[in-house]
Amino acid sequence: MRYAAIDIGSNAVRLLIADIIENNNSVSFKKNTLIRVPLRLGDDAFIQKHISEKKTNDLVKSMQAFRNLMDVYRVTDYLAYATSAMREANNGEEVVKLIREEARIELEIIHGSKEAKVIYASHAEQNIDKSKNYLYIDVGGGSTELSLFSAGELMASRSFNIGTIRILDNQDTEETWNDMRDFIREHTRGFKQLAGIGTGGNINKLYRLSEEENDAPMPFNKLRSLYTYLTSFSLKDRINVLGLNQDRADVIIPACEIYLTVMKTAGIKHIYVPRVGMVDGIIQLLIDKNS
Repeated sequence: MRYAAIDIGSNAVRLLIADIIENNNSVSFKKNTLIRVPLRLGDDAFIQKHISEKKTNDLVKSMQAFRNLMDVYRVTDYLAYATSAMREANNGEEVVKLIREEARIELEIIHGSKEAKVIYASHAEQNIDKSKNYLYIDVGGGSTELSLFSAGELMASRSFNIGTIRILDNQDTEETWNDMRDFIREHTRGFKQLAGIGTGGNINKLYRLSEEENDAPMPFNKLRSLYTYLTSFSLKDRINVLGLNQDRADVIIPACEIYLTVMKTAGIKHIYVPRVGMVDGIIQLLIDKNS
């Protein structure tokens, strides 16, 4: 049995096809195929508040390809979610209708609160001590989701319109940054030895660059040093010298800035990077729904 997850984000669209494993009354999954297409819908949505005809066509073609792959892999169930860029586009629902008609995919535009719940569903905390206090930090192209957990219980959660594409397009505001800092200070006050859990493509890449061993958490100072190192290179050299993908080389800098700001404001000294994301959470939702 196979499930599929589609995540239409502000920077890229992703398809995860996962094999479902049933063993002794427990159900888990193994990643089979992961495809990422860097469409950058946020460049349209955050500036023009509208998905252009060109990007709409590219998105529909990508969804048609995803539909064909799901058919070939004989996927038995799927969920498709769109986040920040499609939320802000004034023609988001028109694009959803077009995808339904042209690609035979039912797509749902979800709000930030549901986006955060999907990310928690990925069980990013599985291999760490659940009795401690953690701040989930998920940085996307258009938004950042923060969720505070204490002893496994959700204490507070909120989505902020601060993301990598939004920053590159100068569509973030100081008011929103201050709101995020105020939220962090209000809800983390009194929690000692707070650790971070980072999800998203940028923190995964930063973790690989840090060369931490045995899934150890990345120290704040290491992340800050990485930021200094990366910003010492031009965009061109981050691609040609450091070997970063073109669609990663620019967004990784504002992603660093967001993670560093959140960690500094919350007094977080270490961040765990379980290398899961939105699509992992969607697969887990499908498992929960069908079992």
